[in-house]
Amino acid sequence: MNPPSQRQLRVGELVRHALSDVLTRGDVHGLDLGGTLVSVSEVRMSPDLKIATCFVTPIGPGDAKALPKKLAAASRDMRMQIGRQLNLRFTPTLRFKPDTSFDSYGKIDAILRSPEVARDTDPVRGQSDEDGT
Repeated sequence: MNPPSQRQLRVGELVRHALSDVLTRGDVHGLDLGGTLVSVSEVRMSPDLKIATCFVTPIGPGDAKALPKKLAAASRDMRMQIGRQLNLRFTPTLRFKPDTSFDSYGKIDAILRSPEVARDTDPVRGQSDEDGT
């Protein structure tokens, strides 16, 4: 799999900002999030720039698994609003996936804080071993 091109990255970032603006304003027809704020952490564009995969997570209370389904149900209206904001030849189709990177960060943090790893990364202990004390 090839890494994304500069154009894919640039358009993905434009779509992410536009989608965040649309969700912040909250004027999406047919979308009831019940007061849950939504974070759009990343948008990955397909090579032809026609499909935008949007990684979302709720901020605060909210069902992370149900959020993509709710957003997908209102994606047509969001796509129209994004199309008005961006000057692109084609407005990409929006696909939503839950962002699991925060879970991964939590697992890595727990591993780094474990006693086995903390013992190896403790700078004070490392200095005392080098001094021979």
